[in-house]
Amino acid sequence: MQGINSGDTAFILICTALVLMMTPALALFYGGLVKQRDVLSIMMQNFVCIGVVGLIWVFGGFSLAFGPDVGGVIGSIIPYFGMYHVGVAPNPAFAGNIPFIMVFAYQMMFAIITPALMTGAFVGRFRFGAFLCFIAAWTIIVYLPAAHWIWGGGFLAKLGVVDFAGGIVIHTTAGFSALMTAKYLGKRKLAPGEVESQPASLPLVALGAGLLWFGWFGFNAGGAYAADALAAYAFTNTMLAGSIAMLVWMFWEWNETRRPTFSGVLVGAVAGLATITPASGYVEPMAAIVTGAVGATVCYHAKHVQKWLKIDDTLEVWRAHGVGGMTGAILIGFMASSHINRVSASAYQLGVQLLAVVIVAVYASVITWIILKVLDSYGTLRVPEEIQEIGLDDAMVGEHAFNLWNMDRRLPKQ
Repeated sequence: MQGINSGDTAFILICTALVLMMTPALALFYGGLVKQRDVLSIMMQNFVCIGVVGLIWVFGGFSLAFGPDVGGVIGSIIPYFGMYHVGVAPNPAFAGNIPFIMVFAYQMMFAIITPALMTGAFVGRFRFGAFLCFIAAWTIIVYLPAAHWIWGGGFLAKLGVVDFAGGIVIHTTAGFSALMTAKYLGKRKLAPGEVESQPASLPLVALGAGLLWFGWFGFNAGGAYAADALAAYAFTNTMLAGSIAMLVWMFWEWNETRRPTFSGVLVGAVAGLATITPASGYVEPMAAIVTGAVGATVCYHAKHVQKWLKIDDTLEVWRAHGVGGMTGAILIGFMASSHINRVSASAYQLGVQLLAVVIVAVYASVITWIILKVLDSYGTLRVPEEIQEIGLDDAMVGEHAFNLWNMDRRLPKQ
């Protein structure tokens, strides 16, 4: 079909698959970090987002985020509901070189992983049925408006706010909503003498982190919607920021505790990747190195803020994603280069980026709290303390993550 570039289409097909892979990768990452008794429950919470958000995206989600602007606040639900008018013909308003259906699919993967990011904050405390209602309501009321404001031609986009791959739309919304959810549900119930941090499997965390990093190339480079120079910059910037962030996080941890930890190295890399996400298509590679270093530093020391808040954000989602995405979005105002993309560093750009971060963070926090209050009025959201102590895997899933020694096998009688 005229207008479709086969090379660009192949590139976006690959990027879309890479972004989808990030949700199972996140499940491995989170699953390895939590206690053994909660591994399957958090992995299931991640995987189920694919189904719930995927259906929402078809039946109105894409249209609300990317449909014709209605008052700068939301997209019209009519044009693309049920994938109406979403076909192979390119839509120049989005990308005139690839099938429009690929824009639909690529953006769907972003919508899927966003609520999944939050699950690390409230491990072992959220009833599964209530969680399903929560992520559905949160996607519709929080994610879709935020996506429209910046990516769909809403009021923030009209002010000149930019976010290449989701530092504001994804990481800021998920990070601050995760913090509010953890606060609402309260602290975990630990058995007497139990240590808070007992990762089930650090090799599992490493596998998840590696796959996340691999998928992040599609997450960021795919935002160019073409296999071109912009995609190459975003790809390279992603690698550089993650690399330097890993080392900077290790430096700060080593300086504080006199030894580096493997989990710290992995978390540091993820924090750097989250920080470069909004800026990946707007900055020079050397600026990406600075962005990764600043992101790791700010995210690492954000633990003091989290400690002051006394909120039990189990896997510190706010610290890595909320703070990281917010930092990267603000740094665009300092380091954006018109040589890479249409945006240049300026006082105005810095101002609108700050404004967007504040608006989205406050909106996500307040609306998340309201959603939780409404859902809680229909039934308790928090898992009973006695179930928290034995873990959600037994209570919710009825299965065990590890059975390395075949402990269920019955020995024959002598």
